[in-house]
Amino acid sequence: MRFTVSSLVANAPDPVTGIHRTPQQKLWNVIDQAVLAEQLGYDGYGVGERHGEPFLSPAPPVLLSAIAARTTTIRLFTTVTVLSILDPVRVAEDYAMLDQLSGGRIELIIGKGNDPRHFGLFGLPEERQWAALAENYGLLHRLWREEEVTWQGTTRPPLTEATVSPRPLQDPIPVWHGSATSTSSTDLAARYGDPLFSANSFHPLAKYRALVEHYRERWEHYGRDPKEARVGAGFGGLYVAKRSQDAVEGFRPYWDAMVNSAAGKHNNSPFRSLEDALEQGSALVGSPQQVIEKIHRYHEAFGNEVVGIGVDALTEDAQREQLELFAAEVAPVVRRELP
Repeated sequence: MRFTVSSLVANAPDPVTGIHRTPQQKLWNVIDQAVLAEQLGYDGYGVGERHGEPFLSPAPPVLLSAIAARTTTIRLFTTVTVLSILDPVRVAEDYAMLDQLSGGRIELIIGKGNDPRHFGLFGLPEERQWAALAENYGLLHRLWREEEVTWQGTTRPPLTEATVSPRPLQDPIPVWHGSATSTSSTDLAARYGDPLFSANSFHPLAKYRALVEHYRERWEHYGRDPKEARVGAGFGGLYVAKRSQDAVEGFRPYWDAMVNSAAGKHNNSPFRSLEDALEQGSALVGSPQQVIEKIHRYHEAFGNEVVGIGVDALTEDAQREQLELFAAEVAPVVRRELP
C-alpha cells in the first residue's frame, strides 16, 4: 500500500481556535506540510484545484512548483485537475514543465470538478461538463504522446501539426481519473487504460464501491487484463488518538464545520451525525487499530493500492501530530499486511 497526503488549500477560520490564517500563511503551511510528508516517508503529496473561497488553489502547477523546489523524492500530484474547464494545450505545457523541474515526479488526477462555481467562471455550461472532460482528455492524451498533432473539437480552436514543448520527462506523465458521482469518469478511465481514484468523502462506502465495480467491468469490456486495473482511495478526514473517544471528540468540531460548509451542503451527504459518518463513511477517526481496520475494510471493497489522507483543516501542531502518528502507528502495519 502507498500513502499520500493532499490539500485543497481551504482557508477557513479554525473551528476550535477561531484563528484565520492569511493567504500567505496558508500557502506556506501547505508547502511545509508537503516537506513534512516527505520526511515522514509518505509516497505522494497532492494539491487540489478550486476556484473561489475558502479555497486558495486556483493554480496547482504554481504551488506544486514551490513544493518541488523544497522536496526531492515524494511524488507530486493533483486532486483534481479540473480538465473540463481548462485548455488541454495549456495543461500539457504547464505539467510537462513541472515534470521536468521536479525530476519526473508529477501525476495528474483529472475530473470535472466538485464545485459548480467554476462553470460560470470559465463559461462552460454545466450540462456539458462530462462531454468537455472527455474531449479535453482525448486531446491531452495525444499531446503527451504525439508530435505534430492535428485536432478539431468543440472546446477550443483547432490545432494543425501542434507539438507542445517541453516534452514531459516521464513518458508519459501518469494520469488518474477522479471518481465521485458518475459512471462517466469510470468509463473514461477504463477506456484509456488509466487508474481510478475514488473520492469517498461524503457518502457511504456502497455508493463508491458501485463506481469502482463499474470501472472494473468497463476495464474488461475494453479487452483489458483485470489484474492491471488500478484503484486509489481517498478518505474523508483523519484524526488518530490512543483512545478512540479522544479521537472522536477531537475531530467533532472539524466535522461540524465541514458538513455546514458550502461544499458539505452541495454534496448532500446522508450522514445524520458524526457517529453515523464514522460507521458508514470513510473518515479515519479513532485509535490506530480502528483506523487500520477501516483501511482494510475499504481495501476489501475496492482492491485499492493507494490510501489518500488529508489534515488540511487542522492547526499546524495538529497537522504534524496526526501525520506523525499515522506514519508511525498505522502506515507500517498496513504496508506489512497489504504490501
